[in-house]
Amino acid sequence: MFPTNSPIPINAQALVVQDVTALNSVDSNNSSANTATDVSNGALPYANTIMSNSKKLQDEVEKTGSKMKQHEDNIKFLKAQKNQLDDAILDLQVSLGKYLSSSAATKTEDGNTSHVQNEEETIKQILKHENSAAGIYCQLKNHHDSQTSNLSLCEDVLGIVASLGKVDDDNLSRLFSEYLGLQTMLTIVCKTYEGIKALEIYDDEGLVNKDSGIHGAGTFIGRALEGRFSVICLENLRPYAGEFLSSDPQRRLDIPKPRLPTGDIPAGFLGFAVNMIHVDRPHIFCLTSNGCGLRETLFYNLFSRLQVYRTRAEMLNALPCISDGAISLDGGMIRSTGVFFLGSREEVDVRFPKCSNRASLPDKYYELENQIKQKKWEKERIQEDIRREQAMLEHEKQNFNSKKQSFIKFLADSSTFMAQQQLQTAAVQNRQVPR
Repeated sequence: MFPTNSPIPINAQALVVQDVTALNSVDSNNSSANTATDVSNGALPYANTIMSNSKKLQDEVEKTGSKMKQHEDNIKFLKAQKNQLDDAILDLQVSLGKYLSSSAATKTEDGNTSHVQNEEETIKQILKHENSAAGIYCQLKNHHDSQTSNLSLCEDVLGIVASLGKVDDDNLSRLFSEYLGLQTMLTIVCKTYEGIKALEIYDDEGLVNKDSGIHGAGTFIGRALEGRFSVICLENLRPYAGEFLSSDPQRRLDIPKPRLPTGDIPAGFLGFAVNMIHVDRPHIFCLTSNGCGLRETLFYNLFSRLQVYRTRAEMLNALPCISDGAISLDGGMIRSTGVFFLGSREEVDVRFPKCSNRASLPDKYYELENQIKQKKWEKERIQEDIRREQAMLEHEKQNFNSKKQSFIKFLADSSTFMAQQQLQTAAVQNRQVPR
């Protein structure tokens, strides 16, 4: 059975067998039919070949039709899964809306806008570096949305490192920004390598095309891009491979605490820097094709297992269990094993914004948001699978039609040949019949 609207209505094997039988219908006792029998016997090997080739072609057509049916079944199954996810997402969004509506009054009564102002302050700090790639990007996003809404260089960019994380207090903000340095704080973060290619384009000689990408955008707003700039591609980072803290809305990393040779946790140890960064909910996970978020990609690669201590003295006492650097709240800094940074603090004007002091929404709210994000990510994967199955189905359809036409032509040619053989045999028989 062929899954098309135009099945092959020819039984190839029956046709060939019928023709061969007709060739063998000559009376073997009639000695005057020897010549006809010779003709018939000469056609038998070819007839057998026709049967063999016919069966082979028919098997190929049926195999291709079976593949088509399999792809059609896969698409049907994937679409059913997608519909289930759509329903689940809708239900979760309804539940989420209840929390949002109940918290709206609290937000109004608070009247606390320090969170927004703090984020705006970070953007102002970035904009001071007006000839940097980060400064140009922020100007494009803040003041030229209408002109740049279609610029491909903005589509894949998540933002600037300094704007993608928040901390609990100003001291941590200063420490983290000093540890990373100004160039890293001003680094542009893209989801995929396509975003990096859109930021900078080269001519045939390998030179930077100053009229396109971020360079052309800078020229458009009157800001010439100076020097080099750094860009991070999330999909090319090696993500954290361990577990996450259970039931943590922020999905903090479950990194084993440092241990002294005695087995004790060092005095003054406050935690790992990567877990002290607050990540906005849309960026907690499912930003990459592997379902990873900012913490286990961007911030884990920036901070690794950087330890945070209360005092410099306590940090120095913990040297035996410091492997990836450490900082202390009073300004101590160890970049890596054996590499110490001494002297006074170095102020970096671009810092992480401070988290809002406003009472947070209940954990259930963040849990629902994470579930929605996860299901949307699953839906994207299914849609990719559907597109892939449809492409393979179209390929098999073309293959099926080609094989079907070849099969039909083969049957027609074989039928013509067998008919000619029958006519030739009949003519020989007629000539040899005595009058």
